[in-house]
Amino acid sequence: ASLQYKSNGKWYHTCGGTLIATNWVMTAAHCISSSLIYRVFLGKYNLAAEEEGSIALSPEKIVVNENWNPEDVANGYDIALIKLPEHVTLSDQIQLACLPPAQSILSSNTACYVTGWGRLQTNGPLPDDLQQGLLLVVDYATCSKPLWWGNIVKSTMVCAGGDGITSSCNGDSGGPLNCQGADGRWEVHGIVSFGSSLGCNYYHKPSVFTRVSAYNSWIEQV
Repeated sequence: ASLQYKSNGKWYHTCGGTLIATNWVMTAAHCISSSLIYRVFLGKYNLAAEEEGSIALSPEKIVVNENWNPEDVANGYDIALIKLPEHVTLSDQIQLACLPPAQSILSSNTACYVTGWGRLQTNGPLPDDLQQGLLLVVDYATCSKPLWWGNIVKSTMVCAGGDGITSSCNGDSGGPLNCQGADGRWEVHGIVSFGSSLGCNYYHKPSVFTRVSAYNSWIEQV
């Protein structure tokens, strides 16, 4: 999903999101600002084109995790849920993502895909077409080492990438990290949360994601 905000009568992509129920979209808390007007665009591939089967909806309500602190991204809780005004009809273009089992942890080097309409490189252009990047999971023990992210990364996060080549970037926030489970089905294990201020694809600074499996119970009670 593309989360867009309105400015001077035009809509602008700001973040990604994931449809997890026919009337709920999951995104990052840091994507939400109380001063902006949003819409959720589902079934999109090229943001600049008119695409059959796509639908734009205004949120009925937005629920940001109550522990989220915009001043402290490293604290975690970077998750928000957007309730849609109606149940959407699933189609070839619009599909639900599967949530991982609660508290499931990905092992090191699990291959996952990040997708989004974020910048193609640090300070680079924004694409019209949805992009995907293959990222390998970096386990918490490694990612929390001093030369990596140190104590900035928490166990409620997932790190992936850090090869200096492929990563998430500005505009990918809120979008999914999809990984294939043991049973072969794809599960959304992460929500794009933050990266290095030194650059998007910086060596030993993997993309950091909210670990979805740490929030199953929160998602269910919203």
